[in-house]
Amino acid sequence: MLSFKKEYRKSFACVLAGATALSMAAVTGASARDSAPQAEEEAENKAPLHMLVSLNEQKISVYQGLDLIETSPISSGKRGHSTPTGVFSILEKRRKHFSNLYDNAPMPFMQRLTWSGVALHVGKLPGYPASHGCIRMPRPFAKSLYSMTSRGMHVVVTRDPATPESVDHAVLPQPFVPKTEVASLSGETIEADPALRGAIQPASIDSNVTLVQPENPHFDRPLRMIITPQKQPSRVKVLQRLLNQMGYNAGPVDGIMGRKTRAAISLYQEGAELPVTGNVTDALVARIHKEAGYEKPHNAVLRVRRKFRDIYQAPVSIRNIDQEIGTHVFTALQFEQGDSSVEWMAVTAEGERGGASPDILDRIELPEKVSAELSKMLTPGTSLTITDRSFKRNTGLGTDFVVITR
Repeated sequence: MLSFKKEYRKSFACVLAGATALSMAAVTGASARDSAPQAEEEAENKAPLHMLVSLNEQKISVYQGLDLIETSPISSGKRGHSTPTGVFSILEKRRKHFSNLYDNAPMPFMQRLTWSGVALHVGKLPGYPASHGCIRMPRPFAKSLYSMTSRGMHVVVTRDPATPESVDHAVLPQPFVPKTEVASLSGETIEADPALRGAIQPASIDSNVTLVQPENPHFDRPLRMIITPQKQPSRVKVLQRLLNQMGYNAGPVDGIMGRKTRAAISLYQEGAELPVTGNVTDALVARIHKEAGYEKPHNAVLRVRRKFRDIYQAPVSIRNIDQEIGTHVFTALQFEQGDSSVEWMAVTAEGERGGASPDILDRIELPEKVSAELSKMLTPGTSLTITDRSFKRNTGLGTDFVVITR
């Protein structure tokens, strides 16, 4: 009998323990389900990640927005194989990778910056530049970094150290917010206008009509935008074309001041009661431009990519185009759909060349239509690079706008 009681108590204890375990599991599962969306929401609300590499300091710095979250020593390219400076993005990631150029050398936690062989990866750090152009990192840091990054993330490589700064400027796009219209129609108004009777439903009387912003289906995909100067047509070519349009035979539009072009200029000068010289002067060009109704074209172009593909292009203008611009990267921080504003940060990729980033923004002129289009497309983490350097175009393998500054 005593044995039976012991077995009964033991069985009851097991059942109770099992019930408790199931209860705890249910609570834990519920807590996990409750906390999962919160964790995802917190991840989504984080500012964009980006990396800054200083070759002179042999250091890589990881920022989340304006906040520095991690740093590490590096070893960049040695003499004859120096690491290029400029604006890059992560094109490819592989946990295990072997070099196609250098004796199948292992490159763990590889994150490719160029298709020509520059990447971030695990490697030896002797305390000075020693690689064949890649950026070597210690294994624990490289592994941690690999878990944080994604394709398309910006990596800016500079000589001297650079830091992101907050910037506020009217040129930088803000989220699109449609205007709200309020319609308030009284019964008396409708009855007084025969055209409204029968066309307005009773529910429309004294109601507020609010335009709702449509959801952006690409809201989780940062845009990559770049503004670069565009080569302008020669002054002589423009003059030849305008003279031909005005009825003067300036010959072919080839930019060459030949006999026909000089004769056309002389004929115009004679008709305009100007000294007949056949020579081109600033005053003559301005007069012909005005008479022909000629407006100078935009001297720069804006290009936009999403997921390594071109999606938009528009002409824009840069004031004082003959002055240096340098290379500047502006990045939109986190915002939600429906927000009316977003903060931006700036990184100067070429030191003092071209001046401070806000001063560069003062020189940019965006047509109103272009600004409106950018506002509609804007997403968190979108970047805008302004540079007078050339950039690498699509390679067929998928790239963002790669700008080499040396």
